Amino acid sequence: KMSKVSEVMTKADIKPKSMHRAKIWSDDVENLYRFQQAGYRDEVEYKQVKQVDEVECWPETGFVKKLQRRDNTFYYYNRQRECEDKDVHKVKVYVY
Repeated sequence: KMSKVSEVMTKADIKPKSMHRAKIWSDDVENLYRFQQAGYRDEVEYKQVKQVDEVECWPETGFVKKLQRRDNTFYYYNRQRECEDKDVHKVKVYVY
């Protein structure tokens, strides 16, 4: 499934226009949570920094499976939801 992020990626070094906090959990919020834990804004910034075309995702859920941090250590994530309700408001949602 082609995400909106992939469409945005065609333009190099893109910056978000605005940001708001997530209020309710969703699949997108879950993935943003994972990128932000690893030290990135979102998939767009991750792909720019790491120069990758694809992010490894769980086929069953579509959630991000593993991310490489800027210091080159890896974060591995579960198939299931990891972003707890109490953490949802910490997730930043960027608008391009």
